[in-house]
Amino acid sequence: MNLGLEGKVALIGGASRGLGRAAAEELAAEGATVVVCARTAAAVQAAADAIRAAAGVPTLGLACDLSVAGEAERVVGEAVARFGRVDVLVTNTGGPPAGRFEAHSADTWRGAVAQLLESVLGLTRAVLPGMKARHWGRIVNVTSIAVKQPVDDLILSNSIRAAVTGFARTLANEVAAHGITVNNVMPGYTATDRLIELARRVAAQRGLDPAVALSAWNEEIPMGRIGEPREFAALVAFLASERASYITGTSISVDGGWIRSLL
Repeated sequence: MNLGLEGKVALIGGASRGLGRAAAEELAAEGATVVVCARTAAAVQAAADAIRAAAGVPTLGLACDLSVAGEAERVVGEAVARFGRVDVLVTNTGGPPAGRFEAHSADTWRGAVAQLLESVLGLTRAVLPGMKARHWGRIVNVTSIAVKQPVDDLILSNSIRAAVTGFARTLANEVAAHGITVNNVMPGYTATDRLIELARRVAAQRGLDPAVALSAWNEEIPMGRIGEPREFAALVAFLASERASYITGTSISVDGGWIRSLL
């Protein structure tokens, strides 16, 4: 299937590793120019270099902390200065700290809001004028299965990613007439560094080996295994494509069947 992404410019957050890196690689494999951003300069440059070598497309690596006010706008500005536009935006950041409600201070909540919600608002605000002018755009937000079926010990993620979902669903209606789609992808348990960190936390709380925690998650998933980042990235690329032009306002899970609800 030709996704119609060749020559499009895609900006992907949190792209030095994990889900963001997989999304950037998939978009590049489809011919998109990619701008990857993450907090660590050396890591994001290494990712950009590796993607360029593998896919043969122009790339740009930008070090930034999207939770800091003004950084989202700066990143979009640098992408536009280099490549002239941003056609595809994939919003993604690392996960906030795990823990129950009483474990988190007001400052921790404010930091999580800046990381998960305000970064999305800033990036979206910066790319929308250009997308409207060209009458074409794709915004794909990486949220989590937690917005549909809350995950124990992840109250920050459960709460704030749900706010992103509400924002995206509303924005989708506002910009649909401009040829812009807005969708969310909800990854489930996927083989990333974040999952290993969560497994270690669960294991420490329960006096288990981390491998036991991972095995328990496998048993919760109807497919019987944890997902691979490339499986998540395939959906991101499709939603970013020309072929997904009539899909907007949706939240789609990539979870091996973990979510039990009907819709």
